[in-house]
Amino acid sequence: MHNLLIFKTEKLLRQALTHRSYVNEHPEEGEQNERLEFLGDAILNFLSGEYLYKRYPEKEEDELTRRRSALVDEKQLAKFAIEVGLDFRMRLGQGAIRDGGFHNPNLLSSTFEAVLGAYYLDKNSNIEAVRAIVEPLFDSVSEKIVVSRSNVDSKNRFQEWVQREIGANPPKYMTEQIGGPSHAPEFVAKVLVDGKEYGIGKGRNKKEAEKDAAEDALAKLKKRGLLE
Repeated sequence: MHNLLIFKTEKLLRQALTHRSYVNEHPEEGEQNERLEFLGDAILNFLSGEYLYKRYPEKEEDELTRRRSALVDEKQLAKFAIEVGLDFRMRLGQGAIRDGGFHNPNLLSSTFEAVLGAYYLDKNSNIEAVRAIVEPLFDSVSEKIVVSRSNVDSKNRFQEWVQREIGANPPKYMTEQIGGPSHAPEFVAKVLVDGKEYGIGKGRNKKEAEKDAAEDALAKLKKRGLLE
């Protein structure tokens, strides 16, 4: 068993593996994993940024950003999830299972983040314990990453434009669920800068909706001739 699945508090691991679709069918289970996913995402972004900063001292910010985007994108995190054995341990509702949930990159990547968040808490908020888990995974793929402008996700590209053309305040995303079944919810996101709306997007989760909103903002900027 991979170390990422060895917990002192089994309840914490169980929550990290529990998707909202499972809780909707088994309400006695209590909390699902989205809060842990939020925590794991923040930890992963910090550790991946620090890892690349140290590994590539000669690289500039733009290239480090592209490498980080590729290192922690949905497809790569889904591969990490499978590598550590999370795929068939995810606790999904029957609808999600029928829709191929055990192989769904979105569910896999989200669960990976949730388990990282839970692991951090299980180890008494010790970031070094999480670093010991993720750095070998990063090592296994870091040299295989093809660095191109397309590796920078739309949220990062829009933030770069905002910082270059408007100021230091980063874009803010307002995201909410608007419908859909428990195993395939629909979200809508708006991206604002200094209170002004720049784009709107939809997706199957918050990240996807926010990415779509950023893409909408970039498309509008291009249409106005403000972005190449």
